[in-house]
Amino acid sequence: MAYYFGMPKSRTTAIRSPRAILLLGPAFVAAIAYVDPGNVAANLTGGARYGYLLVWVLVAANLMAALVQYQSAKLGLVSGRTMPELLGERLRPATRRAYWVQAELVAVATDLAEVIGGAIALALLFDLPLLLGGVIVGAISMGLLGLQNRYGQRPFESVIIGLLAIIAVGFLAGLVVNPPDGEAFAEGLVPRFDGTDSVMLAAGMLGATVMPHAIYVHSALARDRHGRADGPADTARLLRATKWDVIVALGIAGVVNMGMLLLAAVNLRGVAGTDTIEGAHAAIAAALGSGIALIFAIGLLASGLASTAVGSYAGATIMEGLLHKRIPIFVRRVVTLIPALFILGAGVDPTAALVFSQVLLSFGIPFALIPLMRLTNDATVMGESVNGPMVRIALAVVVVLVVGLNIALIVLTIASP
Repeated sequence: MAYYFGMPKSRTTAIRSPRAILLLGPAFVAAIAYVDPGNVAANLTGGARYGYLLVWVLVAANLMAALVQYQSAKLGLVSGRTMPELLGERLRPATRRAYWVQAELVAVATDLAEVIGGAIALALLFDLPLLLGGVIVGAISMGLLGLQNRYGQRPFESVIIGLLAIIAVGFLAGLVVNPPDGEAFAEGLVPRFDGTDSVMLAAGMLGATVMPHAIYVHSALARDRHGRADGPADTARLLRATKWDVIVALGIAGVVNMGMLLLAAVNLRGVAGTDTIEGAHAAIAAALGSGIALIFAIGLLASGLASTAVGSYAGATIMEGLLHKRIPIFVRRVVTLIPALFILGAGVDPTAALVFSQVLLSFGIPFALIPLMRLTNDATVMGESVNGPMVRIALAVVVVLVVGLNIALIVLTIASP
């Protein structure tokens, strides 16, 4: 059976396993987007500069992300089409191509952060040049994509879940050695800011958490794994499993993100040079020892490898749905890898490139969130699974908050000297 990406050419019906746990997996792949190197940079910076102040931002962002990702998965299961496919059917040709351009730029920005993060990890672990590290990350991600292409989604999910476990250990191990202060953590749950810079950083943390490509790809991940739900009973069963899939996967991602911020709040507050991943790694080694620093670097490498593979999956989903073209996965991988390798080879500061990628991602968030809300609120698309009044209100609040904060990030970034 021939594959290009995701679904085989011949569609399969929904899986009918009596064990709901076997239906879990797509959300774990999507959750990788929430623990990518962009998140590492944003969360470490937040903890190092402001301690526990922005804990509430991560809690709120994770709750929003869980709602958004469930809506995307539900869209794929109920409609049998990915979000880009549905948009491609509704947009005029010129508008559809313009929409693809912005979505493609988002995919490239996502890959930029992930390849750079993996290259930094290889430099920390083996003292490799960043360009060589980027090539190695790209090659390994091709291997991961080849696994999915040859053997299907389940083995790919298993590998990604394994990498997620490594990421969790890598970023949480330091808290075992030096745990956070419970009272300060509780105070951090109270929403507040401390000047313009904290607002900008909070927006960056949110932008690094709610990822446009994860919204696009989750509809494909759920659809490709299960097929379209077959009847009301099958729909209800798959949606129940998907809720648990999202709750568990995004819960793990949220804990990992929180762990990064707390690690920095406990060990890096006020330490010079922690505004870069390399500087943070050195500070972690000084505060917690070389062993914890090694585990951290391994977690960062796993983050870069897993997230760049998932990012390529998302890019293929976007291109197929909006351009109505299938391309071999290795061609897709090379196309999105080139900009990252160019930046690494040109000697651009990797941390500055990571920050730029997060700002570029912020431009793409409204183009993913608003159509998702409109599609899942549309009874002609969702049938009996259309959003109810409470979900509509919650989703609208999320869209306003996320889009508003990302607009603030863009404005503050442009205005800053």
